[in-house]
Order: sequence, then C-alpha cells, then structure tokens
Amino acid sequence: MRSILIILSLIFISNSCKKAAEEADQLTVMYLAPQNIEYAKGLSIKNHKFYKEIKVTAPWPDAKQELTYILYPKGTEKPFKSNTAVFIEVPVERVVVTSTTDVPMLEYMNLEEKLVGFPHTDYISSEKTRNRIEKGAIKELGKEHNLNTEVVLELSPELIIGFSATGDTKAYDLIQKTGIPVVMNGSWMEEHPLGRAEWIKFVAAFFGTESIAENVFQKIKKEYNEATILAQNTTSTPTVLSGNMFKDVWYVPGGNSFIAKFLKDANTTYLWADNSETGSLALNFERVLEKAQHADLWIGSGSAASLSELKQKNHQYHFFDAFKNKTVYSSTLKMGIKGGLMYYELGPMRPDLILKDIIKIAHPELLTDYESYFFKKLN
Repeated sequence: MRSILIILSLIFISNSCKKAAEEADQLTVMYLAPQNIEYAKGLSIKNHKFYKEIKVTAPWPDAKQELTYILYPKGTEKPFKSNTAVFIEVPVERVVVTSTTDVPMLEYMNLEEKLVGFPHTDYISSEKTRNRIEKGAIKELGKEHNLNTEVVLELSPELIIGFSATGDTKAYDLIQKTGIPVVMNGSWMEEHPLGRAEWIKFVAAFFGTESIAENVFQKIKKEYNEATILAQNTTSTPTVLSGNMFKDVWYVPGGNSFIAKFLKDANTTYLWADNSETGSLALNFERVLEKAQHADLWIGSGSAASLSELKQKNHQYHFFDAFKNKTVYSSTLKMGIKGGLMYYELGPMRPDLILKDIIKIAHPELLTDYESYFFKKLN
C-alpha cells in the first residue's frame, strides 16, 4: 500500500511539474515572441527559453557601458540574479514615457490606454492622446529631468521608458530605487532613419505586441525603400542647405547624420555630405554663407512659419538664394493645439513620410499626387 502511495505521489509531482513547465512555455510564447533587428545599431534583442534579453548599447553619447533589460512573464520566477540588469515582468499594463516620440509607437500598437503619465504634457500633439490628457487619464509629471516622484509613485506604473541626452539619470535612478523599473530608449541616437523607427520593437517587447510592431515596421520600411528607389529616377540633384542659426551659431546636420541620410536617399546634393559627423556641426554665419549662398533649397529652416518671421530671427538670411527664390521649407505644417510640432513627435516613427516630403520638394514631378505631411514652403 505504501509503495502505491509513493508511486501515486511521484506521478502527481511529475504531472504538476509537467503542467508548470507547459504553463511557463505558454507564457513564453504569449509574451516573449522572437524579434529580428535590421537597422537599429544601438539595440539588440535575444530570446532565451524563459526570458528575453534586451541590450541598449548607445543610450546617450559616449555611454560607458551598455544597459541590459531582462523580460520575463508575470507569474514566473526571475530567471536569474544580477546586480546590473533591470528585470521587468511582462506584459506591462501601466507605463510612463518621457519622450513624445514614444507616443506614436504606443498608438500604432493600440496601447495608448496603457499610458498613465508624461512629463510636460503640453509637448504632446497627437489628438488621440491629447483627449486622454484632457480627460485626466494621463497625469502631468513635471519636467523630464525632474520627474515628480510623488505623483509617479501614486500612479504605480509597472514601467518607465526614459531617455537621456547627457547620461544624467539621477531622476530615474531615484524612482528605480522604489522598485519601479526604468528602461532607456536610445532611438534618437540612431543614424539611419529606419533604425529610429525600428525601436517600436523595443517598446513592443514590454507589452507582448511584437507581431504588431513587426508588421508596422515592415510597412514603413517598404514605403521608405520604394521612395528611395523612386528618387533615383531623376538626374537632377538640387543642392541643399539645412539647419538654422541659434544665437551666434548655425547648426547644420553632419554628413553622417540621419538628416543627411534623408537628403541622400531623396537624391539631393547635401552641401555637407562629405563631413563625417553623426550629430550637428556648429558653424558661424560666414562659413555657412560661403558654402551655401547659392544652394537651390533650404530644407529644415527651424520653426519660423513665414519668410518674414524667419528674417526677423536673423536679417542676414536674405543673403541666401533660397531665401530670395522662396525655396525655403520648414517642418511646421502640422502642429498640436499646444504648439508642439508633429514632425518631432511622429517623424521618427514615420521616416517614409519625411523622405517623401523631401522628394516632393526636390523632385515634384515624381510624386504628383502626394501631399506633404510635415514640410511646408515658406512665403
């Protein structure tokens, strides 16, 4: 009799272990779908049997070390212990993001209702998310580098998606000590426009929406690459000036920046294309005038809504042929009700639209039925 009880106990234990393993496998399939990274250089995603490992290798300029995030299904044990990795249970139900560029990513995956807080909500332009702000569903958290810790704790988010331009993460570190995991989005560091858009896969991993993100990205990639091929169907390559003055400095995109990539893919001649910088170049007015006085186009002239407003910012702008010929374009076509530019919010997610806008400007004969989405001609 005793031996029968032992056998039955062993069978029960075996079945229980088998059931637990099957449940773990099911959770893994549900919330840890494999992901492939094609363009993003600062992001890697690796799947293990019961967890997903995400590494952000370039969260900010000159970062000393990569950041590691371990995602594992709710209801399961942490896969291992680590003093450096951040562990996140997925799927996340309540999230705080700190950059407007994260908002379209959530919306494209129908996750906007997961957003519960944002620093400086006036920056958000999306009508869908602004409606939720007006209804009180998204709380104001203060300034991005000085998050209101008390409000954050009241919201009890399961995740904060942050970013840092300098490596200063003190505000995030303080919140993380309370037990709320913080991850850093480094999409803005990408040099290829599609690399920036691909970070939707990073956001998707925390919500179990990997397949949706993949479909969204593949459509954007297809539109972008088809537009690039289309732009090669012309022999004209107009010369382009970009950037504008801030105080006494003219910031022009570096030759290896994502802006320069847009201009190259649109089959234009960017006047600083031979430069190796991935960020911006800080130049004085005289150097820019010497090189770009006779540029055919001035694309990305800042926030001015008209030529007169642009001239008020700096009366010397009228020395440029593009100003005289009224071939100046700014990204002010679509603005939110609080004054935010959709170009900065949606643009990183939709590089295909930016590229088409530039092609429409440089080669209008190629996109006769296309209406610009971000850029407008200044009059």
